[in-house]
Amino acid sequence: MQDFSLYFELGWQHILDWQGYDHILFLLALCGIYQLSDWKKVLILVTAFTVGHSVTLALSVLKIISINSSWIEFLIPLTILITASSNLFSKKRKTTGVTGKYLLAVAFGLIHGMGFSNYLKSLLGKSTNITSELLAFNLGLEFGQIIIVISALMLSYLLISIVKIKRWDWTFFLSSAIFGISFVMAAERIPAIL
Repeated sequence: MQDFSLYFELGWQHILDWQGYDHILFLLALCGIYQLSDWKKVLILVTAFTVGHSVTLALSVLKIISINSSWIEFLIPLTILITASSNLFSKKRKTTGVTGKYLLAVAFGLIHGMGFSNYLKSLLGKSTNITSELLAFNLGLEFGQIIIVISALMLSYLLISIVKIKRWDWTFFLSSAIFGISFVMAAERIPAIL
């Protein structure tokens, strides 16, 4: 049980670490078009993302799959860029039909999971029984993600309901900023894949 709590803590600390801000940016982009009243949809989206990255995290740690880390480091900001772009082009679409977003969240989770795998492999070392550690780490990641999403939804609520910023203006500002940052991140990583 001590290992479980250790890996749970490592999971949420890893996700909330500002040095790995790419994951935080993805979560902000993912929930950028939603309000606090949409918390159930956002929770499902984040869980879909967690399912995706849990699968590739497990497959990578178990050495079943291996993908060049340069490609993963390029694809991660690309997923952020696509998600932010989707928000920018969603003004006329309603946020109720989110099945496509769920599928994208799972698919992008598969990519982000590969990004976490090297970190987790270094933590596990040569351990052979990794099931509980992997579960604890993933649950810790989910916990950290929920903290980020709740914070983002609360900020959105404050700005839209209290400060009276128009919902689209907030979505546009947030998504444009994330688009710009992720564009630069992706462009900086192109030389490593060439």
